[in-house]
Amino acid sequence: MDAQHVPKIENDDNASHEIDFVTLGMFIIDEIEYLPPTPPVKDILGGAGTYSALGARLFSPPPLSSSVGWVIDKGFDFPSALEDLISSWETSVLMRPTPERLTTRGWNGYDEHQNRAFRYTTPKKRLTAEDLTPEFLTARSFHLICSPARCRELVTEIKARRSGLSSPDGGNLPKPIFIWEPVPDLCTPDELLNCTNVLPIIDVISPNHSELAGFMGDSGLDSETGEISTKAVERACEQLLGSMPLQSFSIVVRAGEKGCYLARNGGRKRKVQSRDQRQRPKKASAFLHGGLRPDTDMEALFAGLLQDPEGTIAREEIEVDPGVERWIPAYHTDASKVVDPTGGGNTFLGGLAVALARGKTLEEAAAWGSIAASFAIEQVGTPVLGKDEEGLETWNEVRVDERFEEFKTRLAFSER
Repeated sequence: MDAQHVPKIENDDNASHEIDFVTLGMFIIDEIEYLPPTPPVKDILGGAGTYSALGARLFSPPPLSSSVGWVIDKGFDFPSALEDLISSWETSVLMRPTPERLTTRGWNGYDEHQNRAFRYTTPKKRLTAEDLTPEFLTARSFHLICSPARCRELVTEIKARRSGLSSPDGGNLPKPIFIWEPVPDLCTPDELLNCTNVLPIIDVISPNHSELAGFMGDSGLDSETGEISTKAVERACEQLLGSMPLQSFSIVVRAGEKGCYLARNGGRKRKVQSRDQRQRPKKASAFLHGGLRPDTDMEALFAGLLQDPEGTIAREEIEVDPGVERWIPAYHTDASKVVDPTGGGNTFLGGLAVALARGKTLEEAAAWGSIAASFAIEQVGTPVLGKDEEGLETWNEVRVDERFEEFKTRLAFSER
């Protein structure tokens, strides 16, 4: 990546206040239980909505922070300390008082392979397209965490509700980017067909390694080492891409300490040569539309050659898009830096989504996601927001752009 692709995250009073990212993930107050002897913790900011918003927020210092949209239903038991923490992020959060109910709460537990167990401890309140304000509906990207059937429903409803809306400057809304995170409980072989049927209407599907393996009826682990199997991840992605060879969706598999795997089908881009570059002689139109002859140019019939009004064949140059098949490593290579993986995958997707919304490539967006996740897993709960001596924003006393620069060098992205 060259300089123009480096995330510009310094304070900028002229930054756009348009909505780049909205999540329909829920807000949850977490209780996290670890393997002994680590004690459990309570009243932790959590939920897929919270962490994905954090991922987008990490790359959006004020005033760009207002481009991050999410919804919180605040019950009568909502801790004031959490409300103060959320306010400090300066996002476009929609905080709705619901004094008649308890705030959604959940219990999280992890095994030695960082596989999560989760259950709700109070009634949940999930979000629908009807919960999105007109401003949120104009977002450039949407993060959805749900079943295949619900994903189709949400995409359809969001597109319908966007109809007739315009961008803040009065222009047409850009095509929205849909990032789908499947829910673990329905990542099963029985749901595989429903999953593939959703792929044509989304832009990115992002299961973790265990969820992807669940669709394939596999464990996703190496039978000898018990570690995440990169070969199993690659094989499953190849199967999913093969099921929809003409579709342009991307697969981003979050694989813990292995990093993430990116896969996207390739395609063909046609570039018509200029009139001066055309070498073929003119032929009569009737000749071209007659029956097959021994000297018929079959390539001209089937490889996308065009006839101009004068009867000249315009040969197109075919530019092949090879697609993407690449592993992006996790930022942290030292396991001691990972204090709590809770929310790391959601935070990754917030970073990835906001990068795609701002025009980055899939590989660049995955790098944003990896950096976002690195901040989320360094502590229990969310990273600490602060400022350095120059007044620039830091998280856990580190500037996001500086960490990204370091990671970019490690990845050795080619210049574009």
